[in-house]
Amino acid sequence: MLSKLLYFLLPCLRKEEKYALDNGRKLLEDLIASCDGKSNPIHHYSADELIRATNNFHPSCLIQEFRPHAFRGVLDNRSVIIKTMEAADEARDEAIRNIVISVQMSTHKNVLKLLGCCLEFPLPVLVHEYATLGVLNKKGGLRDDVAVPWKTRIRIAKQVANAITYLHTAFPRPIIHRDLRPDCILLDEEFVPKLCDFSYSITIPPKQSHVKDIVKGTVGYLDPVYVKSANISEKTDVYSFGVILLVFLTGQKPFKENQRGYFEYEDFIPYLKLQLACEGQIKTIVDPKILEELGEGDEEAQQQLHDFLSLALSCTNLESEARPDMINVAKELVQIENSIMPS
Repeated sequence: MLSKLLYFLLPCLRKEEKYALDNGRKLLEDLIASCDGKSNPIHHYSADELIRATNNFHPSCLIQEFRPHAFRGVLDNRSVIIKTMEAADEARDEAIRNIVISVQMSTHKNVLKLLGCCLEFPLPVLVHEYATLGVLNKKGGLRDDVAVPWKTRIRIAKQVANAITYLHTAFPRPIIHRDLRPDCILLDEEFVPKLCDFSYSITIPPKQSHVKDIVKGTVGYLDPVYVKSANISEKTDVYSFGVILLVFLTGQKPFKENQRGYFEYEDFIPYLKLQLACEGQIKTIVDPKILEELGEGDEEAQQQLHDFLSLALSCTNLESEARPDMINVAKELVQIENSIMPS
């Protein structure tokens, strides 16, 4: 009866109301399915509020590091991140998924807090807290290629690992991020990392260790097992996180492009590092800025680098069963962080 009533009312609604009705129905369905009917309230911003906050989404408000589009805006006298989606077949589902998982994860201190959303556009728009230092770039640094100190890199890795562990273990069924990469990590003014972008996240069905789905993610961070089999498990995130660790250690992107613009598979960081991880060669792959910061002759620091590399390589093992669980990765990073006694 309700559906018939909506059918007759739709022509009378403004386009914003139609968008809100359509997006709201989908959001409610996903919240019920993902949260067992239990969810924190989601603040709804109007389209007019977000247009004013971003000067009608003016290009000068764009946060360049984000994808697909994110704008810096001001709402209630504070800076916020307003994230939009590009029009695509699955864009609405991905935006809704991002909202649903962000709502569940927003209580974690290392997740970018979702302040609310707007359903009055063709695709839902998300409103997040602002992170002062911005997005990590593809080399694990800040804007303008500003390097992050080594100790801070370890702490960021540890805290992001905690957030991923929470994603895997805190809910009735494990949730897999599926697109972990440096540019889904933001830093606040205290260098506290904030994980974001759950658009590709997927839930493992009850009593199963994996779920099959089409391959989504970012070149260089995709688990080869997932690429070959389309099977997604917790170890899918472990692999991607291992590549992030290697980016932190090397200060390099995880792949190279040849002259024709194609990605060279053999140049992916995990495989390159397996060749160069022999004793005595680690200095040839570590970010020179780290070596400059640590100085020569510090055996504890050199051992810390080796331990960090060893963990990264175990995470990127080509056999998914041989990779550690995320909770053990987080514990190992705590040990690595504490391995050098403060002077």
